[in-house]
Amino acid sequence: MGPVELDVRNLKVSFSTPQGNISAVNGISFQLHRGETLALVGESGCGKTVTALSILRLLPEPAAKITNGEIIFSGKNLLSLNPKEMRKIRGEEISMIFQDPMTSLNPVLTLGDQLVETLLQHKSLNKKEALSKSAQLLGRVELSSPEEKLKQYPHQLSGGMRQRVMIAMALACEPKILIADEPTTALDVLIQAQILDLLESLKKEFGMSILLITHDLGVVTEIAERIMVMYAGDEVETGPTKSILKNPNHPYTKGLISSRPQIEMTGNKVQRLSEIPGSVPNLNQRPPGCSFHPRCKWVFDPCKTQKPVSKQLDQNFKFSCHLDPGTI
Repeated sequence: MGPVELDVRNLKVSFSTPQGNISAVNGISFQLHRGETLALVGESGCGKTVTALSILRLLPEPAAKITNGEIIFSGKNLLSLNPKEMRKIRGEEISMIFQDPMTSLNPVLTLGDQLVETLLQHKSLNKKEALSKSAQLLGRVELSSPEEKLKQYPHQLSGGMRQRVMIAMALACEPKILIADEPTTALDVLIQAQILDLLESLKKEFGMSILLITHDLGVVTEIAERIMVMYAGDEVETGPTKSILKNPNHPYTKGLISSRPQIEMTGNKVQRLSEIPGSVPNLNQRPPGCSFHPRCKWVFDPCKTQKPVSKQLDQNFKFSCHLDPGTI
């Protein structure tokens, strides 16, 4: 792996609610290396998007608060920068593709207006140069007739086209890191594959790193070199994608992998789709001990009272569970 591009250390995030403060991210740590794709994986409500928004300092303050940790990028702790310094980082060095392109794009501005605004904010260009650069960007994300697309409004494009526009906006300043939050949600399978291929080719072209947020392990298989599995704000397992998918050590990871649809048949019978019973706990009613224990079929007494500590198997693997490696 290349040098470390982003180093997140013991990050904790809490939200103030009428029921009191709840912890959404519980001391997670990870590194993103230059030129790699790291996937944050887990069900909705596990803290993936909160982690991404923390990196860009986009959490809704004062309701949300980063209570601990460091986020090191280019030798600087992003949590110590002032708003003006963070505005320079956002878009120019770290960009983000948000989950829903229809709500992320302004419905009353043309695509050209929105792309030009991004370029004028971060680049020393006049409006004519910014328009020309915008057309080039749309062409780069494989949109046909880019000059015509600049005159159109978001509602005139399909979901896949809008996602390509969001990618073009994110890449406008050629960032070092791209955060992609569920980039293939609500797209059909063919368009999903096209978007993933596009992200992979652009990653190689720009030499950037990608932090991919997804609940879809099919997406992870296609594009990510490493996986970090999150559950209820905790990091439960981290390692190389192929190794984790083949030999998971944490019961939650095992459950996610088993619940993937498989095109397999035993004799004349279609194999039943596996499932994880229950759901992610309400964070203001977090169970004691391991947060996953009420849903875990390998649960035993320590799981119900003691929070598991992270076990570093080697420099590539770590997981947090009371079970020994290779048990499940």
